Amino acid sequence: MDRRVGTVSRGIRCPIIRKGDNLAEIVSTSVLEAAEIEGFELRDRDVIGITESIVARAQGNYATVDDIAADVKAKFGEETVGVIFPILSRNRFAICLKGIARGAKKITLMLSYPSDEVGNELVSIDKLDDAGINPYSDVLSLERYRELFGENRHPFTNIDYVAYYSDIITAEGCEVEVVFANRAKTILEYTKYVINCDIHTRKRTKRILLANGAEKVCSLDEILNAPVNGSGYNEKYGLLGTNKSTEDAVKLFPRECKDLVLDIQARIKEATGKLVEVMVYGDGAFKDPQGKIWELADPVVSPAFTDGLIGTPNELKLKYLADNDFKDLSGEALKEAISKSIREKNENLVGNMASQGTTPRQLTDLIGSLCDLTSGSGDKGTPVILVQGYFDNYTN
Repeated sequence: MDRRVGTVSRGIRCPIIRKGDNLAEIVSTSVLEAAEIEGFELRDRDVIGITESIVARAQGNYATVDDIAADVKAKFGEETVGVIFPILSRNRFAICLKGIARGAKKITLMLSYPSDEVGNELVSIDKLDDAGINPYSDVLSLERYRELFGENRHPFTNIDYVAYYSDIITAEGCEVEVVFANRAKTILEYTKYVINCDIHTRKRTKRILLANGAEKVCSLDEILNAPVNGSGYNEKYGLLGTNKSTEDAVKLFPRECKDLVLDIQARIKEATGKLVEVMVYGDGAFKDPQGKIWELADPVVSPAFTDGLIGTPNELKLKYLADNDFKDLSGEALKEAISKSIREKNENLVGNMASQGTTPRQLTDLIGSLCDLTSGSGDKGTPVILVQGYFDNYTN
């Protein structure tokens, strides 16, 4: 009998993870027990996704506000620090900002507008149009921003982030000046010492700043890229990908974890004989149509994965084949013609019209997004996701 189910994504419940836990054992056991209890079998090329949060927790990869402050002070001394292009987030950036402010005497906070890098609005684009403001060239002081646009609260959190971030800085005894601009080099009119907080454009921003006379530039990936007083750290991403842990600490993005995914893959192979793929995932790479927020606040969707997840999909578009190549066929003849095309497709379909409209994204970005949507960020209690049938096609 033909199979009637394609891709299935299952949330796998696990124990609460603590520092030092054997995560490879816990994840493997949880998946195997779920399969036994729920009555499904593992297959070759199933994908096990592990949320980055429990990986970092098992690693004990945490840092305090004081740790951040010490690193900032060591790198910038007594200079006024320009903090530019941060995202607007209580979870992602507020505690980082608290640490930066504790390590500085004065901050010039330069916010991009009308929104931050991931789509959180400071002011609507329509209000900019009405005011005759060009965000690509106009620089606004705090006074001018308030005069033109007043108080603008985030539609989901009801936070006025301009006031919120300013208050965080001043509460640490640090002076603050707020500027609104979108050209990185604008900050150099205020200070030559900069922490650029953008995520996906950070290399370009740093290059522009150094080319235009900056004395010292650190991207967020260079803050806590080594331990401070025994703190957690991330040698590759620093403070990028952090999440709030407490009011005085953050959980950092997990450190090197390729060994973890290989260990889990080997354990499942030994237990079942099946070769599964394994990945660590963070934010999915998708955009919320309601809030216009691009969810990818982590530096990457997946910091570690097994080799079978390298690459992009290589798929034919079924509706293209049905409407074009086999438009005169129907029923069993149509099914067989399409199946034959799939079985005989080239290994690389780039440029083939029959593949247009398929998603040319990295497998880890696609599957990581599916995992992130399945696990959510709340109280589901499923930090491990099992994806089955992702690599199947119409012929399986």
